[in-house]
Amino acid sequence: MPPRAHHGSGGALSKTGFAWAVFEWARNPYYILIVIYIFAPYFARDIIGADLLASGDLAALGPDEAQKTANAQGQATIASVTKWAGLIAALTAPFLGAALDRGGRLKPLLAVFLGAITACSALLWFAQPGGAGLPVWAIMTLLVIAYVCYTYSEVTHNAMLSVAGEPQRLSMISGVGLGLGNLAAVLIFVAIAVLFILPGAIQWPFAKPQFGFDLASFDHARIAGPICAVWLAAFSIPFFMNAKDPGVPGASWRTAIVEGFQAVLKTVREATKYPDLMKFLIARMFYQDGMAALLALAAVYVALFLEWGFLNMLCFAIFASAWAFLGGIFGGWLDGKVGVKNALIIEILGMVMAFTLQLSITQESLLFGAIENYQVWDGLVFQSLSDLSYLALVSFVAVTATASISSSRAMLVTLAPPGRSGEFFGLYAIAGTITVWMGPLLVEIFTTAFNDQRIGMASICLLFSAGLAVLLFVRMPQRA
Repeated sequence: MPPRAHHGSGGALSKTGFAWAVFEWARNPYYILIVIYIFAPYFARDIIGADLLASGDLAALGPDEAQKTANAQGQATIASVTKWAGLIAALTAPFLGAALDRGGRLKPLLAVFLGAITACSALLWFAQPGGAGLPVWAIMTLLVIAYVCYTYSEVTHNAMLSVAGEPQRLSMISGVGLGLGNLAAVLIFVAIAVLFILPGAIQWPFAKPQFGFDLASFDHARIAGPICAVWLAAFSIPFFMNAKDPGVPGASWRTAIVEGFQAVLKTVREATKYPDLMKFLIARMFYQDGMAALLALAAVYVALFLEWGFLNMLCFAIFASAWAFLGGIFGGWLDGKVGVKNALIIEILGMVMAFTLQLSITQESLLFGAIENYQVWDGLVFQSLSDLSYLALVSFVAVTATASISSSRAMLVTLAPPGRSGEFFGLYAIAGTITVWMGPLLVEIFTTAFNDQRIGMASICLLFSAGLAVLLFVRMPQRA
């Protein structure tokens, strides 16, 4: 059998480099629309919470207490989905990654993972309140399967990064991929707003929502699933046609799985042979968990604390995704200017500073009371200085967060032993999923102890600080 390729040629705009990047244009909208901004809040609030209120089980409680209980149940359901999906992925992804380094073609495996995501996403159209569609357990099962397959597809796709281009251009290829993924989400958000939300709210640019959609039936939220399914299926084609596959045709997957399993156990046992790589993975475990908690809870925070409505939240999602597109490009550029480790430190520090300024904003004031809030204009969205200031800071968080993802992947490729990037991307997945509970737990403890939402959210900075502290002690190889 021919030897396994360990690097490619060209850059982000080469045939293979751009094909690798365009994969994220196809896949990432699922995570952004379903997991973060549209479907998960809809499932928690309008299915779990609303059905609980309608059941009469909370009739003995006052209206405010009943709503609070319903909201808590919705959030707990989403947390349960994340917990089980994260646990399954954490226990299996590293073994998958190790097998990918030794097995045959990766594209057929990736097609299976994407097919599962596509099917699960399409079926979310039938997730309706009141039990009219799929039962809750079925919706949760679809979300868990798609989440796990999304993680598997990420490990497989990342294992192909090393052959997507020249080693010194991998950061830019990675950054372009993240940028394209967020740009795709922006286009879909705009389409949903123009076709459904704005016609329903102000009868513009159409007199009513298109395609006979009924906003009262949450058609605009449920359609996110089928849209992501069609988008993923259609735009995966250029990737499968042009991306370079490092797998060896005819290699035994049975042997690869057995050897991969043994290799992961050996890697964990012999971690001292790669101390800087292990320190980086530990650092990422902390700062990635902080970022995951920030992404998961930021929408809830502004919706409750600043009382942003659905249109505000949709504009927030579009704005953040647009800046995240630039973040992917910025990450690749910054890596080339200051080195991947220094770039990652700058990105995390920038994210924490912007997040701290966000926490200084309330409906009454800014900068922890130094500036009084006031109404700036009488438009449809973001009317006050607080709203506009928070939104402006979202751009810094989005850019630095996305750039840090790009830099993290490039740093893993830089630190991993040649030919073993898939295996270590499996451990990379563990570092991003095994402690997924830590951020929400900190927020819960601090919010309860101080009875203050802002202090609860501020506790996330402890995870960023721990990650930075470990990252400072990672030594980069001379080739970086």
